[in-house]
Amino acid sequence: MPWCETCERFYNPNSVAPDGTCSKCGRFIADPAEVEEQQSSRIPWHFWVLVVALVIYLGWRLVQLIEWLVT
Repeated sequence: MPWCETCERFYNPNSVAPDGTCSKCGRFIADPAEVEEQQSSRIPWHFWVLVVALVIYLGWRLVQLIEWLVT
């Protein structure tokens, strides 16, 4: 996470200028390559667990709907 000594604050990689400088004081704070590496993070594993749980739940509700329509 980029840190600006002059402004004394952490910056989100999205808030750093494309050339790696601070948006307020213009001081160089991060290599643009480092910012790109941080942005290309993977989706957390627990997101996929929630997606699978949602698919199973909606599938079961679809089965219940079809059963209700048939009977």
